Amino acid sequence: MRKVGIGRNELIEIREKMKNWMIVILVALIQFNGFSQGNYQRIKVSENIELVKLSENAYVHVSSSEISGYGLVQSNGLIFINGNEAFLFDTPVTESQTRELVNWIKGSLKLKIVGFAPNHWHSDCMGGLAYLKTQGIESYASNKTIEIAKAKNLPVPVHGFKDSLQLRLGNAQIMLYYLGAAHTSDNIVTWIPSERILFAGCMVKSLNSKDLGNTGDANLVAYPKTLNKLLNKFTSAKIVIPGHGDFGGMELIKHTKELSTKFYEKK
Repeated sequence: MRKVGIGRNELIEIREKMKNWMIVILVALIQFNGFSQGNYQRIKVSENIELVKLSENAYVHVSSSEISGYGLVQSNGLIFINGNEAFLFDTPVTESQTRELVNWIKGSLKLKIVGFAPNHWHSDCMGGLAYLKTQGIESYASNKTIEIAKAKNLPVPVHGFKDSLQLRLGNAQIMLYYLGAAHTSDNIVTWIPSERILFAGCMVKSLNSKDLGNTGDANLVAYPKTLNKLLNKFTSAKIVIPGHGDFGGMELIKHTKELSTKFYEKK
């Protein structure tokens, strides 16, 4: 019986292939762990508010509040910083929590809050607007949000826009876009080019979400179409922040699009 062996050249080739596969796996693991929430510094502001530090210029603020029909819910917002100024996107549900957050930003970070923009009209976006107005903080929102706020006798943002609005925080750009209905008829997204951060709010769900959550004010026909616009427009986004749950990358938008398509098909 003749022995069958592996030649020296074949052995070298196998080793090279194994080496290449190990590099691919290692890179994939690094990319996956890059979005692990545990890798980011967390700062406790109060019993029901904490911050997640994304960079020297950006924090996610996470607040826990009772929401009728849903119990205790954690909601996300964004703080963008440039120099000694800050811009706030979404407030906690209550005025008291909004006061705690604002006082911490002013006291601990030594920042002046110069602007605010809500993602849409629900309380987990602009429940603290009345308090912000007492502090002289300028507010910006979709014209649709302003119309709804007036109709529902809610605090009304001051400055409106139709399709998009470019703001500046020092030398940094802030882009607000209305790309269509989804979670609500008025939901917008915020794009911070310098940070490659897309604050998508409640129209986008975290990866562990099994459904679209609250669809009481949703436009289920427009939902996947609006998400398509996000996918096509923000291809360079590094971090995508949903209204609730863990942030991540563009996979959150793709996941939500799948959920919205399945939800609509069931209807």
